[in-house]
Amino acid sequence: MLDRAAIALLKPMLDGMARGLVRAGIGADAITLVGFGLGLGAAAAIAFGLPAPGLWLLLASRLMDGLDGAVARQTAPTDRGAFLDITLDFLFYASIPLAFAIAEPAANALAAAVLLAAFIGTGSSFLAFAVLAERRGIKSSDYPSKGLYYLGGLTEASETLLCFVLMCLWPQHFAAWAYGFAGLCALTIVTRLVGGWSALRV
Repeated sequence: MLDRAAIALLKPMLDGMARGLVRAGIGADAITLVGFGLGLGAAAAIAFGLPAPGLWLLLASRLMDGLDGAVARQTAPTDRGAFLDITLDFLFYASIPLAFAIAEPAANALAAAVLLAAFIGTGSSFLAFAVLAERRGIKSSDYPSKGLYYLGGLTEASETLLCFVLMCLWPQHFAAWAYGFAGLCALTIVTRLVGGWSALRV
């Protein structure tokens, strides 16, 4: 829901940083891998009961996630890069709830499991529609620069990041954040199912 506004706001900064990276000969795939490494570092810090350092690593990871696309657009976007980016993004998103479950299993494990189940629903609906949209030649006018059809919803990358930030700032309320966001994900799943069913009906 917030991704289009966030992309428009951050694009000038990301494009400027990307130009410097391109001049330095740093490719998009390398940035994707660094971002994923930072994301795993964030998950590890959270799992060891250090949510504050985890937050900074998490934010750095998402900055890399924005930069890899900006660098790719200024060089030569590839299907391999898009595949790597989306796969590692989903693994990162799963790692954060898992980390909170590891940190406090008695308090957080069930809520983390519910949130991860919701992530499976949002991820599978997103990817299933992207595959069929590509087959039919359907293009997204809302996100034309994405490497695959970006089916939006109530819970997109921006909302997920905001939820993770809240979890890191107030980890004692992880379960409440997780259940609440899982509910929002459920609404996203429903709207994607309805929208996908309608778009692919013929």
